Amino acid sequence: MAFALNTYPIIYRAKFSDGKWAGEYLEKPHKTQEEEAAMSEQEREKLENSRNCYADMPLVNYTSQYGLACFEGLKAFPQKKGGLAIFRPDQNAARFYRSMEGLCMPPFPEKIFLEACVETVKRNAALGFFTRYNSSWEKDSFMTADSVYIRPFTMAEGGIGVNLSNEPYVMVINTPVSSYFSHGSSDSAVVTDRIRATPKGTGWIKACSNYVISALAKSEALQAGYMECVFLDATHRKYIEEGSSCNIFFYLKSGELITPELGDTILPGITRASIIELARDRGVKVSERKVSIDEVLEETKECFVSGTAAGATPLSSLTYQGKKVAFNNGKVGEFTAEIRDTIKGIQYGTLADTKGWMTSVI
Repeated sequence: MAFALNTYPIIYRAKFSDGKWAGEYLEKPHKTQEEEAAMSEQEREKLENSRNCYADMPLVNYTSQYGLACFEGLKAFPQKKGGLAIFRPDQNAARFYRSMEGLCMPPFPEKIFLEACVETVKRNAALGFFTRYNSSWEKDSFMTADSVYIRPFTMAEGGIGVNLSNEPYVMVINTPVSSYFSHGSSDSAVVTDRIRATPKGTGWIKACSNYVISALAKSEALQAGYMECVFLDATHRKYIEEGSSCNIFFYLKSGELITPELGDTILPGITRASIIELARDRGVKVSERKVSIDEVLEETKECFVSGTAAGATPLSSLTYQGKKVAFNNGKVGEFTAEIRDTIKGIQYGTLADTKGWMTSVI
């Protein structure tokens, strides 16, 4: 996995108090990007620790004690013609607002969210901390390309008893990131016995606590030799819901593209919505509905997962109760490749952004 605790020096921090949000940009200790790259591992670790410590924030709080928090993930992509641009940040702003409402926190204004995401990337880039375009990425359809990851998240005020957060912090940090999945000998998935989300729960919220089960299931899948795991619903144990941290699509032999319908157990992915729109533009029948594991194993021609980190990543097979079914003879399908290449092309600026999805930063 390409995520690493290597945060850029400029961060944004806001605090809700007395009925309003007050924000500031902080510049943490740093050298130049080149100087930091030349540092020893011990020196880099010391510098990174200093960036990620905030002595003026409470350690004991409703987030650290009970996981009461939510977050977002979006990327600023280096553009072929130069500069950086963020993919659909308005949608992340809206989802972050809904997540905070769902956790009974005072929601963070969408306009301020957008400004903070753009400005942290811009200020870090001014210090030399950003990812530059590399034409070699085009050879594998940007599957191993780099970008700037933007992570907005909440942190609760100090507290020890089980309670809600009435005066949360919102932080926005930037880090470099590359491919989410390890592209090695396996790009297969397995159905896990674990349950990600239950009805009337927080599965529709990008809540931090949701990812504990996902991390456990993903680790078990990796240990068993798979790249990804897939969750079934909690009630019937027969309907596909999500991957470990991504939505999932199935392109059927009939030419229909299906994906599990949204509800209170499934996260409304932004890449998911974008793929649905692109597929319908191509005249493909797209259905958001219940998808049984039996239908998937019998009728699927191609399969891929989607998300900010995953993009549109094909799965070669799915194993359920010891039965393995390969999709498209284990090769990347034509439809999957077209959707993947279109999304990546728009994001990295090799295709025209006719949708107005990209927000320019520099």
